Parts: sequence; structure tokens; C-alpha cells
Amino acid sequence: MTSDTSPAPASVLPVLLPFRASQPRRFAPLRLQFIHAVGFIGLALLVGGAAHAQSGADQLSALGVIWKWFPLLMSGFMFNIAISVLSMSLGTIAGLGLGLLAISLNRPLRRTAWGTTQFFRNAPWLVLLFFAMFMIPFQFTIFGTTYPLPDWVKAVIGFALPVMANVSEIVRGAVGSLPSGQWEAAESLAFSRRKTLWLIILPQCVKRMLPPWMNLYSLVTMATVQASIVGVTEMLTLTAQVHAAEGGRPDLLAPLYGFAMLCFFVYCYPIERFTLYLERRFHLHQ
Repeated sequence: MTSDTSPAPASVLPVLLPFRASQPRRFAPLRLQFIHAVGFIGLALLVGGAAHAQSGADQLSALGVIWKWFPLLMSGFMFNIAISVLSMSLGTIAGLGLGLLAISLNRPLRRTAWGTTQFFRNAPWLVLLFFAMFMIPFQFTIFGTTYPLPDWVKAVIGFALPVMANVSEIVRGAVGSLPSGQWEAAESLAFSRRKTLWLIILPQCVKRMLPPWMNLYSLVTMATVQASIVGVTEMLTLTAQVHAAEGGRPDLLAPLYGFAMLCFFVYCYPIERFTLYLERRFHLHQ
């Protein structure tokens, strides 16, 4: 007869299992619950009902006015998006160069880049827009040929100035956030500073720069309505013109400008959700 000499289960030492990082959740940009949809629909019905109550029996309703001028209003909104894309592209290219100068080993260049960044980053966007509108000539003459410069081009330049400064700070912060061992390892492999930047440092900075860059684009998109103040025909300008064309009815103010707000929300909200997703995802992989 044999006896069981195996240790009791209580005496078994606990085993530490290997750590398994949880997978990032998939991107869900429009995670709206039912209560949110009810709130949006209720707000739309409330505004539309109030506007309909103020309108006369023989007048077109607020929704009818929006539907009537829908193509014109959307063309203005597309122009807002075009201004934001062009401003962001121009400002990103200029900001990348300014950010590289901000981390230069040349002290005068570094100081000049720092001063330029701080000036345009802390200046009001509307002031910079007025500066671009009134300081940039409205036409250029090259070899006897005159080329006009439209107001929307100057608006793009005006919005690109703060974008340039913010992108410069994004680049400088992303490069500074990398461990110094990256530079030391590249130096030990006889990489020049230029090759280290373009082949090692900047590729690693892309994931760090992308979320704040997208957040900046949302801000630029919403700020493009300021171009209406300087005479650029965009959505807010067209909204005011539609309101005037309908006789200046006071019941159309809230629906028309509410529709403009809704367009910007529908466009910018998915960008904001995707930015948060990238922040979570890149944080898990750092």
C-alpha cells in the first residue's frame, strides 16, 4: 500500500503569469447613445417649432428655407474646409522648418525661431487675420503682368501663421520627449545630426505629433468662420445673406445659424474622437 506524498494544493507556490498588454479598443468615432440622439432631435424640434410659431401662415418654414438654400450653404461650408486644409498644409510645412530651427545647435537661429514661435503662438488669430488682409498687397506685378491676390488667399496666409507657430512647438516638444539615448546610439553609429533627425528621431515623433496636430486642425476649421469679418464669402457670410434674402425674418436666425453650427459639429466631432483614440493607442505602445 503506497501513500500519496504529493504536496497539498495549499502549499503550491503562486506563479506570476507573464504580463499581457490589453489591445487598444477599435476606433469608434460616433459613439452616441440613444439619449444623445433624443436630445439632438428634441433640440431640433424645439428650435424648429419656435421658429414655425413665429413665422406667418404664408411664409416658408425654417426647415423649408434651409432646404431651399441648402446647396448654397453647403458650398460655403466646403469653402471653410478648403481654407482650413490649405492653411493647415501651409502652416505645417512652415512650422516643421521653424521647429527644426528651434532645436538647432546654432544659438542665433534657435533664439530667432523661439521668438517667432512665441510671437505668433500667443497673438490673437483675428489680429493676425487682419494683419494678413491689410498688410499683404491685393495684387502683384511680375514682368509687367499684374496678378490679383484674392481675399481668401490672404485669409489662408493669416490662418497659417498661428498654425506655423503651434506646429513648431509640437515638433520641438515631440523631439524633446524622446530619450537622449536615441541621439547617443545614433552618434555611436557615426550618423550625422541631419541623418539622425530624418532617419531616427522624426519617424519616432510622428505618432507623438499626430494627435495634437489633428486637434489643431479642428481648431483651425472652427476658426475659419472669422474670415467672414474680413469679407471672405464662406458659410457664415452666406448664412447672413440667406437671412437677408428671406426678408430678415427674426424666426430664421436660430435655425440658420444652428444649421451652420451643426455642420461644423458633424465635421469636427469625428476628428476629436479619432484624436482621443490615437492618444490611447500610442500611449499603450510607448
